[in-house]
Amino acid sequence: LIVTGVQTCALPIYPIIVLLLHLQNSNSIAMAGIYLHIPFCKTRCIYCDFYSTTRSELITRYIHALCNELEMRKEYLKEEKIETVYFGGGTPSQLGEEDFQQIFKAIQKHYGLEDCREITLEANPDDLSQEYLKMLSSLPFNRISMGIQTFNEKTLQLLKRRHTAPQAIAAVEHCRKAGFQNISIDLIYGLPGETAESWKYDLKQAIALNVEHISAYHLIYEEGTPMYNMLQQHRISEVDEESSVGFFSELIDQLTTAGYEHYEISNFSRPGYHSQHNTAYWKNIPYLGCGPSAHSFNRQEREWNIASLNDYINGIENGKRIYETEDLNTVTRYNEFIITSLRTCWGIPLAKLKEEFGTGLWQYCLDSAALSLKNGKLIEKDNALRLTREGIFISDSIMSDLLKIEE
Repeated sequence: LIVTGVQTCALPIYPIIVLLLHLQNSNSIAMAGIYLHIPFCKTRCIYCDFYSTTRSELITRYIHALCNELEMRKEYLKEEKIETVYFGGGTPSQLGEEDFQQIFKAIQKHYGLEDCREITLEANPDDLSQEYLKMLSSLPFNRISMGIQTFNEKTLQLLKRRHTAPQAIAAVEHCRKAGFQNISIDLIYGLPGETAESWKYDLKQAIALNVEHISAYHLIYEEGTPMYNMLQQHRISEVDEESSVGFFSELIDQLTTAGYEHYEISNFSRPGYHSQHNTAYWKNIPYLGCGPSAHSFNRQEREWNIASLNDYINGIENGKRIYETEDLNTVTRYNEFIITSLRTCWGIPLAKLKEEFGTGLWQYCLDSAALSLKNGKLIEKDNALRLTREGIFISDSIMSDLLKIEE
C-alpha cells in the first residue's frame, strides 16, 4: 500500500522516499544494487589508487553522461528490484544539490526507488557542514560513509587529507543533528610511524563517536601512488608483520568489546547496521556500476567502464560506451563465491554451493577444507564453513586452499 501510494501520490516524490528510507529497518539484503562512481576530488590522497580526478570543471558534463548511462543500461539488471544505491568515489560530497537531483531523477525514472532500503553517500568530513547536510537530508540519502582514516594530525597531513581530527568529530555531530541515524567511518591502520599506542588512541576516538558502522583497512602501498614512491625512496617505512597482526587483533578486541559485530574481515557494525550494499557484493547479488572504472556484475559476466573521464564522457555522448567484459565460467564463479563468502561471518553456505556449482565442486571444497577444520581455523556451523578467530588471521591462505585451479 505504501509503495502504491508513492507511485500515485500527487505530492513531490523525494520527501516521501526520504520518509520511507528513514523508517526502513536495515536488516534485509539487497536484491540488486547500483554503484555510482563520482571521480572528483579537491586534492588526491597519496595512498589512493581509485580512479579520480581534480578536474571539477567537467562535473556538469559528467552528471549528464552518468544519467545517460543509467538510461542506456536500464535493462542490465533485468528488472530486479533496486534495494541499495551507493555513491562512491572520488569524493561524492563534491557534488551539489542540482547534481544529486538529476541523478535521483534518472534512477527513479528508469529503476525506481520505492524498494530502496539503503542509499549511501561517501563524504569527506570537511565537506559535511551543517548547511550541506541539511541539503543532503532533503534527498533520499539515509546513510553517510565518512573517510576519517586516523585522528593523528601529523599522519593526516602526511596522507594529504583535507580535514583535521576536530573536523571529523564535528562532522559526525553535524550528521546526527541533520537526522542521519546510519553513519559509517573508515579507518586505516599500519600507517607509517604507527605504534600500538597511536592505534589504540584511534580506536578509542572512533568508539567514542558511537557510529553505527566502522570499516578498518590495513594500508596497502599501491604501485603508482605517491606513497608507494615514498616507500621506494626510503622516505617512509612499512610496519613489520608482527605489528600488523597486533593492530588487527587490537581492532577486533576493542570493537567487539564495544558491542560491534565483526561481520566481515574489515567491517564492524552495530546489530542491524551491516552495509547492505557491500554485503550484496559478498553474497554475489547483481549490481550495476556506472561512471569511469565502475564495475558491474549480473552473475554470468562482469564488465567495467574505461578508467578515463574524458573517454567515458565522450563515449556516452556519442552513444558508444567504452567498456570491457569478462564471461565468468563455472570455476571462476566458484572461486569468487569462495573468496567473497568466506570473508563474512556467515561463511560459505554449503547448500547454496552445491546447488549452484554441483556435487563435484562442493566435494572439492569440503576435501580442501578438511585440514583447516581439523586444526580449528575453520568450523562448520549451520551448514556453512566459517573462519574462526584464529582462521581470520590467515584467511588468505585458507581461501587459497579452497580455490580451484582451472585445468
